[in-house]
Amino acid sequence: MEDCLAKKMEITVSEAEKRTGRNAMNIQETYTAYLIETRAVESQSEGQCAPVDSLWRRYSEFELLRNYLSVTYPHIVVPPLPEKRADFVWHKLSADNMDPDFVERRRIGLENFLLRVASHPVLCQDKIFYAFLTQEGGWKEMVNETGFQLKADSRLKALNATFRVKNPDKRFTELKHYSDELQSVISHLLRVRARVADRLYGVYKVHGNYGRVFSEWSAIEKEMGDGLQSAGHHMDVYAASIDDILEEEEHYADQLKEYLFYAEALRAVCRKHELMQYDLEMAAQDLTSKKQQCEELATGTVRTFSLKGMTSKLFGQETPEQREAKIKVLEEQIQEGEEQLKSKNLEGRDFVKSAWADIERFKEQKNHDLKEALISYAVMQISMCKKGIQVWTNAKDCFSKM
Repeated sequence: MEDCLAKKMEITVSEAEKRTGRNAMNIQETYTAYLIETRAVESQSEGQCAPVDSLWRRYSEFELLRNYLSVTYPHIVVPPLPEKRADFVWHKLSADNMDPDFVERRRIGLENFLLRVASHPVLCQDKIFYAFLTQEGGWKEMVNETGFQLKADSRLKALNATFRVKNPDKRFTELKHYSDELQSVISHLLRVRARVADRLYGVYKVHGNYGRVFSEWSAIEKEMGDGLQSAGHHMDVYAASIDDILEEEEHYADQLKEYLFYAEALRAVCRKHELMQYDLEMAAQDLTSKKQQCEELATGTVRTFSLKGMTSKLFGQETPEQREAKIKVLEEQIQEGEEQLKSKNLEGRDFVKSAWADIERFKEQKNHDLKEALISYAVMQISMCKKGIQVWTNAKDCFSKM
Protein backbone atom coordinates (compact mmCIF):
# COMPACT_ATOMS: atom_id res chain seq x y z
CA MET A 1 0.00 0.00 0.00
CA GLU A 2 2.98 2.32 0.50
CA ASP A 3 3.63 2.24 -3.24
CA CYS A 4 0.03 2.85 -4.30
CA LEU A 5 -0.77 5.83 -6.49
CA ALA A 6 -3.04 7.39 -3.85
CA LYS A 7 0.05 7.92 -1.66
CA LYS A 8 1.92 9.70 -4.46
CA MET A 9 -0.83 11.78 -6.03
CA GLU A 10 -3.79 13.85 -4.86
CA ILE A 11 -6.81 13.04 -7.04
CA THR A 12 -10.04 15.04 -7.01
CA VAL A 13 -13.06 15.41 -9.25
CA SER A 14 -13.50 19.07 -8.42
CA GLU A 15 -16.48 20.14 -10.51
CA ALA A 16 -19.13 19.12 -13.02
CA GLU A 17 -20.19 21.08 -16.08
CA LYS A 18 -23.23 20.71 -18.30
CA ARG A 19 -22.28 20.68 -21.99
CA THR A 20 -23.90 20.29 -25.39
CA GLY A 21 -22.32 18.55 -28.34
CA ARG A 22 -22.78 15.95 -31.07
CA ASN A 23 -22.34 12.24 -30.49
CA ALA A 24 -20.94 9.57 -32.82
CA MET A 25 -24.26 9.50 -34.71
CA ASN A 26 -23.99 13.29 -35.23
CA ILE A 27 -27.03 13.83 -33.01
CA GLN A 28 -27.17 16.83 -30.69
CA GLU A 29 -26.94 15.77 -27.04
CA THR A 30 -26.56 17.27 -23.59
CA TYR A 31 -24.10 15.66 -21.22
CA THR A 32 -22.10 16.34 -18.06
CA ALA A 33 -18.32 16.61 -18.04
CA TYR A 34 -16.27 16.22 -14.86
CA LEU A 35 -13.01 18.02 -14.07
CA ILE A 36 -10.28 15.71 -12.75
CA GLU A 37 -7.46 17.46 -10.92
CA THR A 38 -4.21 15.76 -9.91
CA ARG A 39 -1.21 16.98 -7.94
CA ALA A 40 2.01 15.18 -7.04
CA VAL A 41 2.44 14.68 -3.28
CA GLU A 42 6.25 14.31 -3.26
CA SER A 43 7.06 17.92 -4.16
CA GLN A 44 4.65 19.17 -1.47
CA SER A 45 6.51 17.24 1.21
CA GLU A 46 9.67 19.05 0.15
CA GLY A 47 8.02 22.40 0.82
CA GLN A 48 7.27 23.19 -2.81
CA CYS A 49 3.83 23.90 -4.25
CA ALA A 50 3.22 21.26 -6.90
CA PRO A 51 1.34 22.39 -10.01
CA VAL A 52 -2.17 21.04 -10.53
CA ASP A 53 -2.90 19.11 -13.73
CA SER A 54 -6.51 19.05 -14.86
CA LEU A 55 -8.61 17.53 -17.62
CA TRP A 56 -12.28 16.88 -18.38
CA ARG A 57 -13.87 13.45 -18.68
CA ARG A 58 -17.40 12.30 -19.51
CA TYR A 59 -19.20 9.56 -17.59
CA SER A 60 -18.93 7.30 -20.66
CA GLU A 61 -15.13 7.59 -20.43
CA PHE A 62 -15.24 6.45 -16.81
CA GLU A 63 -17.33 3.49 -18.03
CA LEU A 64 -14.74 2.62 -20.69
CA LEU A 65 -11.97 2.74 -18.07
CA ARG A 66 -13.86 0.45 -15.70
CA ASN A 67 -14.77 -2.03 -18.48
CA TYR A 68 -11.09 -2.18 -19.45
CA LEU A 69 -10.04 -2.81 -15.83
CA SER A 70 -12.70 -5.53 -15.39
CA VAL A 71 -11.54 -7.41 -18.49
CA THR A 72 -7.81 -6.93 -17.88
CA TYR A 73 -7.95 -7.92 -14.20
CA PRO A 74 -10.63 -10.67 -14.04
CA HIS A 75 -9.45 -11.85 -10.60
CA ILE A 76 -10.03 -8.42 -8.99
CA VAL A 77 -13.22 -7.03 -7.45
CA VAL A 78 -13.08 -3.82 -9.50
CA PRO A 79 -14.62 -0.80 -7.70
CA PRO A 80 -18.01 0.17 -9.18
CA LEU A 81 -19.05 3.48 -10.69
CA PRO A 82 -21.85 5.55 -9.14
CA GLU A 83 -25.26 5.12 -10.73
CA LYS A 84 -25.88 6.76 -14.11
CA ARG A 85 -29.48 7.54 -13.20
CA ALA A 86 -30.95 7.93 -9.73
CA ASP A 87 -32.59 4.84 -8.25
CA PHE A 88 -34.26 4.11 -4.90
CA VAL A 89 -35.33 7.75 -4.61
CA TRP A 90 -38.08 9.11 -2.40
CA HIS A 91 -40.85 10.91 -4.30
CA LYS A 92 -39.68 14.51 -3.72
CA LEU A 93 -36.17 13.74 -5.00
CA SER A 94 -35.56 14.24 -8.73
CA ALA A 95 -34.61 11.17 -10.76
CA ASP A 96 -33.35 13.43 -13.58
CA ASN A 97 -29.69 12.67 -14.29
CA MET A 98 -29.15 16.39 -15.04
CA ASP A 99 -30.53 17.51 -11.67
CA PRO A 100 -27.80 19.59 -9.93
CA ASP A 101 -28.06 17.69 -6.63
CA PHE A 102 -27.81 14.32 -8.40
CA VAL A 103 -24.87 15.51 -10.55
CA GLU A 104 -23.09 16.66 -7.37
CA ARG A 105 -23.57 13.27 -5.72
CA ARG A 106 -22.34 11.55 -8.87
CA ARG A 107 -19.27 13.84 -8.90
CA ILE A 108 -18.48 12.64 -5.37
CA GLY A 109 -19.05 9.03 -6.48
CA LEU A 110 -16.71 9.36 -9.45
CA GLU A 111 -14.01 10.83 -7.23
CA ASN A 112 -14.50 7.94 -4.82
CA PHE A 113 -14.15 5.47 -7.74
CA LEU A 114 -10.82 7.01 -8.78
CA LEU A 115 -9.55 6.97 -5.19
CA ARG A 116 -10.59 3.32 -4.81
CA VAL A 117 -8.64 2.36 -7.94
CA ALA A 118 -5.65 4.53 -6.96
CA SER A 119 -5.57 2.82 -3.53
CA HIS A 120 -5.78 -0.72 -4.92
CA PRO A 121 -2.39 -2.51 -4.75
CA VAL A 122 -2.71 -3.85 -8.33
CA LEU A 123 -5.04 -1.50 -10.21
CA CYS A 124 -3.09 1.59 -9.12
CA GLN A 125 -0.09 0.41 -11.17
CA ASP A 126 -2.00 0.21 -14.44
CA LYS A 127 -0.47 2.51 -17.09
CA ILE A 128 -3.80 3.19 -18.80
CA PHE A 129 -5.38 4.27 -15.50
CA TYR A 130 -2.48 6.69 -15.04
CA ALA A 131 -2.98 7.97 -18.60
CA PHE A 132 -6.70 8.46 -17.88
CA LEU A 133 -5.73 10.76 -15.00
CA THR A 134 -2.94 12.67 -16.72
CA GLN A 135 -3.34 12.63 -20.53
CA GLU A 136 -5.99 14.69 -22.30
CA GLY A 137 -5.91 12.47 -25.38
CA GLY A 138 -4.42 9.17 -26.49
CA TRP A 139 -5.60 7.02 -23.59
CA LYS A 140 -8.55 5.57 -25.56
CA GLU A 141 -6.16 4.47 -28.29
CA MET A 142 -4.07 2.76 -25.59
CA VAL A 143 -7.19 0.91 -24.44
CA ASN A 144 -8.07 -0.22 -27.97
CA GLU A 145 -4.52 -1.42 -28.58
CA THR A 146 -4.85 -3.88 -25.69
CA GLY A 147 -7.61 -5.68 -27.61
CA PHE A 148 -9.63 -5.87 -24.41
CA GLN A 149 -12.91 -6.11 -26.35
CA LEU A 150 -11.75 -9.38 -27.90
CA LYS A 151 -10.91 -10.71 -24.43
CA ALA A 152 -14.40 -9.98 -23.15
CA ASP A 153 -16.35 -13.23 -22.86
CA SER A 154 -19.69 -13.49 -24.62
CA ARG A 155 -22.87 -13.64 -22.55
CA LEU A 156 -23.81 -16.95 -24.16
CA LYS A 157 -20.49 -18.57 -23.23
CA ALA A 158 -20.86 -17.30 -19.65
CA LEU A 159 -24.39 -18.73 -19.52
CA ASN A 160 -23.17 -22.11 -20.80
CA ALA A 161 -20.42 -22.15 -18.19
CA THR A 162 -22.92 -21.49 -15.40
CA PHE A 163 -25.07 -24.47 -16.32
CA ARG A 164 -22.46 -26.89 -17.64
CA VAL A 165 -19.53 -26.74 -15.20
CA LYS A 166 -19.39 -30.23 -13.68
CA ASN A 167 -17.05 -29.53 -10.75
CA PRO A 168 -17.66 -25.96 -9.52
CA ASP A 169 -15.46 -24.60 -6.73
CA LYS A 170 -17.59 -24.58 -3.58
CA ARG A 171 -16.00 -21.34 -2.33
CA PHE A 172 -16.94 -19.43 -5.47
CA THR A 173 -20.43 -20.94 -5.51
CA GLU A 174 -20.96 -19.75 -1.92
CA LEU A 175 -19.50 -16.32 -2.79
CA LYS A 176 -21.91 -16.01 -5.70
CA HIS A 177 -24.86 -16.80 -3.43
CA TYR A 178 -23.54 -14.31 -0.87
CA SER A 179 -23.30 -11.54 -3.49
CA ASP A 180 -26.91 -12.23 -4.56
CA GLU A 181 -28.08 -12.04 -0.96
CA LEU A 182 -26.02 -8.91 -0.25
CA GLN A 183 -27.56 -7.17 -3.25
CA SER A 184 -31.05 -8.25 -2.17
CA VAL A 185 -30.57 -7.04 1.42
CA ILE A 186 -29.12 -3.66 0.44
CA SER A 187 -31.84 -3.16 -2.21
CA HIS A 188 -34.49 -3.81 0.43
CA LEU A 189 -32.73 -1.49 2.89
CA LEU A 190 -32.63 1.30 0.31
CA ARG A 191 -36.33 0.86 -0.48
CA VAL A 192 -37.20 1.03 3.22
CA ARG A 193 -35.05 4.14 3.62
CA ALA A 194 -36.82 5.81 0.67
CA ARG A 195 -40.22 5.07 2.26
CA VAL A 196 -39.06 6.40 5.64
CA ALA A 197 -37.73 9.54 3.91
CA ASP A 198 -41.12 10.05 2.26
CA ARG A 199 -42.93 9.78 5.59
CA LEU A 200 -40.38 11.92 7.37
CA TYR A 201 -40.73 14.60 4.73
CA GLY A 202 -44.50 14.56 5.26
CA VAL A 203 -44.20 14.77 9.06
CA TYR A 204 -41.80 17.72 8.89
CA LYS A 205 -43.86 19.60 6.32
CA VAL A 206 -47.07 19.09 8.34
CA HIS A 207 -45.31 20.87 11.20
CA GLY A 208 -45.42 23.88 8.91
CA ASN A 209 -49.20 23.81 9.40
CA TYR A 210 -48.58 24.31 13.13
CA GLY A 211 -46.61 27.42 12.23
CA ARG A 212 -49.41 28.77 10.05
CA VAL A 213 -52.13 28.03 12.60
CA PHE A 214 -50.15 29.51 15.53
CA SER A 215 -49.44 32.62 13.46
CA GLU A 216 -53.13 33.05 12.57
CA TRP A 217 -54.12 32.42 16.18
CA SER A 218 -51.64 34.98 17.47
CA ALA A 219 -53.39 37.69 15.45
CA ILE A 220 -56.55 37.39 17.57
CA GLU A 221 -54.85 37.06 20.97
CA LYS A 222 -53.41 39.98 22.97
CA GLU A 223 -51.81 38.31 25.98
CA MET A 224 -50.95 35.03 24.22
CA GLY A 225 -50.05 36.50 20.81
CA ASP A 226 -46.26 36.82 21.21
CA GLY A 227 -45.88 33.28 22.59
CA LEU A 228 -47.97 31.78 19.80
CA GLN A 229 -46.08 33.76 17.17
CA SER A 230 -42.71 32.57 18.52
CA ALA A 231 -43.86 28.94 18.69
CA GLY A 232 -45.09 29.20 15.11
CA HIS A 233 -41.69 30.51 14.03
CA HIS A 234 -39.93 27.48 15.59
CA MET A 235 -42.35 25.17 13.72
CA ASP A 236 -41.68 26.93 10.40
CA VAL A 237 -37.91 26.58 10.83
CA TYR A 238 -38.34 22.90 11.75
CA ALA A 239 -40.51 22.26 8.67
CA ALA A 240 -38.02 23.96 6.33
CA SER A 241 -35.01 22.03 7.67
CA ILE A 242 -36.10 18.68 6.22
CA ASP A 243 -34.92 19.49 2.68
CA ASP A 244 -31.27 19.89 3.73
CA ILE A 245 -31.50 16.93 6.13
CA LEU A 246 -32.74 14.50 3.48
CA GLU A 247 -30.22 15.80 0.94
CA GLU A 248 -27.47 15.01 3.46
CA GLU A 249 -29.03 11.61 4.08
CA GLU A 250 -28.81 10.85 0.38
CA HIS A 251 -25.00 10.76 0.69
CA TYR A 252 -25.33 7.92 3.22
CA ALA A 253 -27.64 6.14 0.78
CA ASP A 254 -24.94 6.51 -1.90
CA GLN A 255 -22.48 4.71 0.39
CA LEU A 256 -24.89 1.78 0.58
CA LYS A 257 -25.47 1.91 -3.19
CA GLU A 258 -21.74 1.54 -3.77
CA TYR A 259 -21.88 -1.89 -2.12
CA LEU A 260 -25.08 -2.69 -4.00
CA PHE A 261 -22.98 -2.32 -7.16
CA TYR A 262 -19.97 -4.04 -5.56
CA ALA A 263 -22.16 -7.16 -5.35
CA GLU A 264 -22.19 -7.29 -9.16
CA ALA A 265 -18.39 -6.89 -9.19
CA LEU A 266 -18.15 -9.93 -6.89
CA ARG A 267 -20.40 -11.92 -9.20
CA ALA A 268 -18.21 -10.93 -12.16
CA VAL A 269 -15.19 -12.57 -10.48
CA CYS A 270 -17.26 -15.71 -9.87
CA ARG A 271 -18.36 -15.77 -13.53
CA LYS A 272 -14.74 -15.46 -14.67
CA HIS A 273 -13.84 -18.45 -12.51
CA GLU A 274 -16.77 -20.44 -13.94
CA LEU A 275 -15.56 -19.65 -17.46
CA MET A 276 -12.03 -20.79 -16.63
CA GLN A 277 -13.34 -23.99 -15.06
CA TYR A 278 -15.60 -24.58 -18.07
CA ASP A 279 -12.66 -24.12 -20.50
CA LEU A 280 -10.56 -26.48 -18.36
CA GLU A 281 -13.24 -29.18 -18.34
CA MET A 282 -13.81 -28.83 -22.11
CA ALA A 283 -10.05 -29.15 -22.71
CA ALA A 284 -9.91 -32.27 -20.50
CA GLN A 285 -12.92 -33.76 -22.30
CA ASP A 286 -11.40 -33.08 -25.71
CA LEU A 287 -8.08 -34.66 -24.63
CA THR A 288 -9.86 -37.78 -23.35
CA SER A 289 -11.76 -38.06 -26.65
CA LYS A 290 -8.55 -37.83 -28.72
CA LYS A 291 -6.81 -40.43 -26.57
CA GLN A 292 -9.75 -42.77 -27.09
CA GLN A 293 -9.68 -42.21 -30.87
CA CYS A 294 -5.95 -42.93 -30.93
CA GLU A 295 -6.43 -46.13 -28.93
CA GLU A 296 -9.23 -47.29 -31.23
CA LEU A 297 -7.12 -46.67 -34.33
CA ALA A 298 -4.13 -48.47 -32.80
CA THR A 299 -6.13 -51.55 -31.69
CA GLY A 300 -8.68 -51.58 -34.49
CA THR A 301 -11.59 -51.68 -32.01
CA VAL A 302 -14.36 -49.09 -31.74
CA ARG A 303 -15.73 -48.64 -28.22
CA THR A 304 -18.21 -45.89 -29.01
CA PHE A 305 -20.53 -45.28 -31.94
CA SER A 306 -19.33 -42.68 -34.42
CA LEU A 307 -20.38 -41.60 -37.90
CA LYS A 308 -16.81 -42.14 -39.12
CA GLY A 309 -16.80 -45.70 -37.82
CA MET A 310 -20.09 -46.46 -39.55
CA THR A 311 -18.81 -44.90 -42.81
CA SER A 312 -15.65 -47.04 -42.77
CA LYS A 313 -17.78 -50.19 -42.38
CA LEU A 314 -19.97 -49.22 -45.31
CA PHE A 315 -17.22 -48.07 -47.71
CA GLY A 316 -14.28 -50.17 -46.64
CA GLN A 317 -11.52 -50.06 -44.05
CA GLU A 318 -8.63 -47.59 -44.06
CA THR A 319 -5.20 -48.73 -45.26
CA PRO A 320 -2.46 -49.22 -42.62
CA GLU A 321 -0.67 -46.15 -44.00
CA GLN A 322 -3.79 -43.99 -43.58
CA ARG A 323 -4.27 -45.32 -40.04
CA GLU A 324 -0.66 -44.61 -39.12
CA ALA A 325 -0.92 -41.05 -40.47
CA LYS A 326 -4.05 -40.43 -38.41
CA ILE A 327 -2.46 -41.88 -35.29
CA LYS A 328 0.55 -39.60 -35.77
CA VAL A 329 -1.68 -36.53 -36.11
CA LEU A 330 -3.68 -37.55 -33.03
CA GLU A 331 -0.53 -38.14 -30.98
CA GLU A 332 0.66 -34.64 -31.84
CA GLN A 333 -2.76 -33.24 -30.89
CA ILE A 334 -2.70 -35.22 -27.62
CA GLN A 335 0.72 -33.87 -26.72
CA GLU A 336 -0.45 -30.34 -27.51
CA GLY A 337 -3.66 -30.94 -25.54
CA GLU A 338 -1.75 -32.20 -22.48
CA GLU A 339 0.43 -29.10 -22.49
CA GLN A 340 -2.64 -26.90 -22.92
CA LEU A 341 -4.41 -28.68 -20.06
CA LYS A 342 -1.37 -28.28 -17.82
CA SER A 343 -1.23 -24.57 -18.70
CA LYS A 344 -4.95 -24.12 -17.97
CA ASN A 345 -4.55 -25.90 -14.63
CA LEU A 346 -1.71 -23.58 -13.63
CA GLU A 347 -3.68 -20.56 -14.86
CA GLY A 348 -6.69 -21.69 -12.85
CA ARG A 349 -4.67 -22.15 -9.65
CA ASP A 350 -3.08 -18.72 -10.08
CA PHE A 351 -6.50 -17.17 -10.66
CA VAL A 352 -7.97 -18.74 -7.51
CA LYS A 353 -5.00 -17.66 -5.41
CA SER A 354 -5.06 -14.06 -6.69
CA ALA A 355 -8.84 -13.76 -6.66
CA TRP A 356 -9.18 -15.05 -3.13
CA ALA A 357 -6.51 -12.67 -1.86
CA ASP A 358 -8.40 -9.75 -3.43
CA ILE A 359 -11.74 -11.02 -2.09
CA GLU A 360 -10.31 -11.10 1.43
CA ARG A 361 -9.04 -7.53 0.94
CA PHE A 362 -12.50 -6.52 -0.30
CA LYS A 363 -14.26 -8.15 2.68
CA GLU A 364 -12.10 -6.21 5.12
CA GLN A 365 -12.82 -2.96 3.26
CA LYS A 366 -16.56 -3.75 3.10
CA ASN A 367 -16.87 -4.48 6.82
CA HIS A 368 -15.10 -1.22 7.70
CA ASP A 369 -17.03 0.96 5.23
CA LEU A 370 -20.51 -0.39 5.95
CA LYS A 371 -19.91 -0.17 9.69
CA GLU A 372 -18.88 3.49 9.35
CA ALA A 373 -21.81 4.29 7.03
CA LEU A 374 -24.41 2.70 9.33
CA ILE A 375 -22.96 4.42 12.42
CA SER A 376 -22.98 7.79 10.63
CA TYR A 377 -26.58 7.20 9.52
CA ALA A 378 -27.61 6.35 13.10
CA VAL A 379 -25.83 9.46 14.43
CA MET A 380 -27.67 11.59 11.86
CA GLN A 381 -31.03 10.08 12.89
CA ILE A 382 -30.24 10.77 16.56
CA SER A 383 -29.35 14.36 15.66
CA MET A 384 -32.65 14.76 13.80
CA CYS A 385 -34.58 13.45 16.80
CA LYS A 386 -32.73 15.84 19.09
CA LYS A 387 -33.68 18.74 16.83
CA GLY A 388 -37.31 17.66 17.04
CA ILE A 389 -37.12 17.53 20.83
CA GLN A 390 -35.45 20.96 20.87
CA VAL A 391 -38.20 22.46 18.70
CA TRP A 392 -40.92 21.25 21.04
CA THR A 393 -38.86 22.30 24.08
CA ASN A 394 -38.64 25.80 22.57
CA ALA A 395 -42.37 25.74 21.84
CA LYS A 396 -43.04 24.70 25.45
CA ASP A 397 -40.95 27.67 26.70
CA CYS A 398 -42.93 29.99 24.42
CA PHE A 399 -46.20 28.65 25.79
CA SER A 400 -44.93 28.96 29.40
CA LYS A 401 -44.23 32.68 28.91
CA MET A 402 -47.74 33.46 27.69
